[in-house]
Amino acid sequence: MVSFLLLSDLELQVDNFMLYCTSKNLSQKTLRSYEQTLRLFALYMTERFEINEVEKIKSAHIRHYIKYLRERGKYTVVTDSASAMVNHPDSRTDFNKPVSDTTVANYLRNIKVFFNYLYNIEREIKVNPVENIENIKPVRKQKALLSSEDIVKVLRQFDITTFHGYRNWLITRLLLDTGMRISECLSLKPENLDFKNKAILIENPKNRQQRYVYFSYRMSTDLKRWLQYHDRFSSSEFVFPTTRGTELEVRNFEKTLREAGKKVDVPIHPHQLRNNFAKYYLLNGGDWVSLSRILGHSSVEVTQKAYLDFTDKEIGQKYQKHSPLNSLKI
Repeated sequence: MVSFLLLSDLELQVDNFMLYCTSKNLSQKTLRSYEQTLRLFALYMTERFEINEVEKIKSAHIRHYIKYLRERGKYTVVTDSASAMVNHPDSRTDFNKPVSDTTVANYLRNIKVFFNYLYNIEREIKVNPVENIENIKPVRKQKALLSSEDIVKVLRQFDITTFHGYRNWLITRLLLDTGMRISECLSLKPENLDFKNKAILIENPKNRQQRYVYFSYRMSTDLKRWLQYHDRFSSSEFVFPTTRGTELEVRNFEKTLREAGKKVDVPIHPHQLRNNFAKYYLLNGGDWVSLSRILGHSSVEVTQKAYLDFTDKEIGQKYQKHSPLNSLKI
């Protein structure tokens, strides 16, 4: 006889929402973010207020939860005790440290998406509890440019005599040269590379849109050498596979890059390379419109919002390059 664990209304609605999101072909990263947020939120509603039905959740409950998020430490609450036994979140260096405004803002955004879905699409609730809750706008931290010296230090940490070391060295250079996302880079196949036009076709399965990013003459040489090397040691369909030939996972490359930077005291992350590409592109005279297309943003405004955090020093450098007096013979 098969026994079934009864789900509460709240848990059932979260499950239904996740099925809906999956049908929309959202990225795995987005799906994980939604699920983690909503499972933790449901757990809080049950334990703190004994609420198991979405209709009973009010704006005040959500505000209490936001306050709770600000007060609790990182990784102090988990939805799966079994995974905690394996991952040991209490051994992390940032365990119990304050949750950042950015993280809290992301949690609130996910909760809003959930209740908007219940109200506008499923009609499961008559009153939308997030309607009058304002978004949290975290203060953006200026992301300083990596100097050429720092980049060289990090690149030297990869042993290019090995397959994975050579691969990671080239991925790092390619991210900085093109501004593509790490997920886009790791899913590349040889047919995406156009050496004649120095272009890479990026295909987004989420929205079925395509765009081109471009690589330099130096990168063209690097890529050709890598593909020759790749073909001698791997039959994988991916340009940058694992040693087993499978697609390299984003989190594994992120960890490798962070560890390389840590050895030379250079904090570094794949998205930082994309950020640095954008800033160097603008500092070297590139325009917002072409940059927006290269980055794959929906509008120039999105690009400007993401990359207007220049430091005073960077603005000064750009000024010297475009100063009227420096360029006019007067």
